[in-house]
Amino acid sequence: MTALYQVEDLRVDMQLPGGLIPFGKPPRLNILEGISFELNPGETFGLVGESGSGKTTLARAMLGLVPATGTLRFRGAALTEAGLRRGTAMMFQDPVASLSPRMQVGAAIIEPYAIHRIPKAERASAADLLARVGLPPALAARYPHELSGGQARRVCAARALALNPALVIADEPTAGLDVSIQGDILNLMADLKRDRGLAFLVITHNLSVLRHTADRIAVLYLGRLVETGPAAEVFARPLHPYTASLIASEPDPDPRRRRADLAIRGEIPGLLRRPSGCVFHTRCPLAVARCRSEAPILREIAPGRSLRCHLAGQDTTERTPT
Repeated sequence: MTALYQVEDLRVDMQLPGGLIPFGKPPRLNILEGISFELNPGETFGLVGESGSGKTTLARAMLGLVPATGTLRFRGAALTEAGLRRGTAMMFQDPVASLSPRMQVGAAIIEPYAIHRIPKAERASAADLLARVGLPPALAARYPHELSGGQARRVCAARALALNPALVIADEPTAGLDVSIQGDILNLMADLKRDRGLAFLVITHNLSVLRHTADRIAVLYLGRLVETGPAAEVFARPLHPYTASLIASEPDPDPRRRRADLAIRGEIPGLLRRPSGCVFHTRCPLAVARCRSEAPILREIAPGRSLRCHLAGQDTTERTPT
């Protein structure tokens, strides 16, 4: 299968403001480094990590919204040659903020047609786009502030579908929603994937979302991928201590199966204080001297599974202390 989107050795740096240091040239802050993965047509690829891990920056780099180095290919072509703007779409974390408060829902949904100068004969109506996401046509006359949280998410999905993209990047698609509404949004994404062959890149810190939607998962920590693999395998047997801690910390509503609190100790370090060696060693319960001095590389340890850890091949679910 030919990959829909390829990311190879992606790096994102940012120039720090000059006022942060008294003398000399402001340094460049490394946000992402050595990011490589492929996203296949029609699959849901989950990107998970704590706040500050670089998930949204990675999505913005994939959309060409922030400068990046490395190789980005969409449908086999270099990013700048691929017609990326029409082939990809974004579902934002704050759907209401992503819509103009002065524009009615119907106008906002069909705005991409004008931006991309799509001939009128090739355009769908606002009512048709709303119907695709399970909303009534009358909603087109409302303004963003008149929408519920679930309706706003669906409106953003309708706008994303306007150009018939092959890839939709969904940033925290269930954030701020009631549990029942979260299920509706995830079911909508599953329907779009099944009926229209869409691929999704789902960015979240909510592992339960990926447990029910993702085909494959990538775990990001301080701008580095630490583990990738099929979702079912990663959840069943996480190999990186960070992944294992995230999964162990996932709430379980059944008190008979409630496990000890294995939340990761400490807070994620700032990018200006990124640890030497393995970037996770300051919070890792299994760290050894080698972890503090030598940075591990991301390598494939089994078909479809990659790991950035000196403890490669050891079952961290059995070794994580309680």
